[in-house]
Amino acid sequence: MLDAARHMFDSLPNRPGVGYKPQHFSDILADPTPVEWLEIHAENYMGDGGRPLAQLRALAERFAFSVHGVGLSIGGESPLNPEHLARLKHLVNWLNPARFSEHLAWSTHETHFLNDLLPMPYTQATLDRVVEHIDQVQEIVGRRMLLENPSSYLAFAESTFEEVDFLAEIAKRTGCGLLLDVNNVFVSATNQKTDPRAYIDAFALKHVGEIHLGGHDEDEDDTGAPLLIDSHGKEVIDPVWALYEYTIEKTGPLPTLIEWDNDVPDWPELAAEAARAAKILDKVTV
Repeated sequence: MLDAARHMFDSLPNRPGVGYKPQHFSDILADPTPVEWLEIHAENYMGDGGRPLAQLRALAERFAFSVHGVGLSIGGESPLNPEHLARLKHLVNWLNPARFSEHLAWSTHETHFLNDLLPMPYTQATLDRVVEHIDQVQEIVGRRMLLENPSSYLAFAESTFEEVDFLAEIAKRTGCGLLLDVNNVFVSATNQKTDPRAYIDAFALKHVGEIHLGGHDEDEDDTGAPLLIDSHGKEVIDPVWALYEYTIEKTGPLPTLIEWDNDVPDWPELAAEAARAAKILDKVTV
């Protein structure tokens, strides 16, 4: 059945999707409304069998999928891990997702893997390294990838590019697309005291193939100023919804993912977030 369904899901609909969690498997099959596609983290499905892959195969007969990597360390100074790339290629070959994406971040040092997505300075040397890594990923995996803008908590003094220009240059040199995480824009703008709408205005929107929305935690820095943490453990807040609507009015409808990876709610609450995205998409004409 999976092979027969492949041709049906070669693109993501410009509608809401959610990050798939196994506890929602039965609910999704029973009534997925208003969700029209699903996303998985690649690293959770790189094994050879068992219930997770069986459930994924069943869902892939009915839904388009986006595969979101969190472990390639695209921005790392070390070469990409060939074993990780091989497992990723195997997953993509059999699942045939409509999208594959990764983060503009690094998470490895020598032989150590760090359980975080860490920032990097936006310099020519960093740009060349990221471009080389993306070219390698796209060649091995055999498809175009999307690169996600990070959530930032600081800026590097040695950076010579603005983030939006850095991402645009990567897309230009590699042919990759961009994944625009609107919550990340809001988090970074709050932490660095910049204007999130100005960021959207300057972003290379023509390259965006997918949008992410998620929740964040609120804290304070050492001076008492607001500090937002990209946690993916809460509902999307109203200012992020407003920024999303502002973005969609510029781009037209795009596939929009609700990310909720920690303190995952019951299905009705997650589906309600997707329904809110659907209402915004419905107001926008192409």
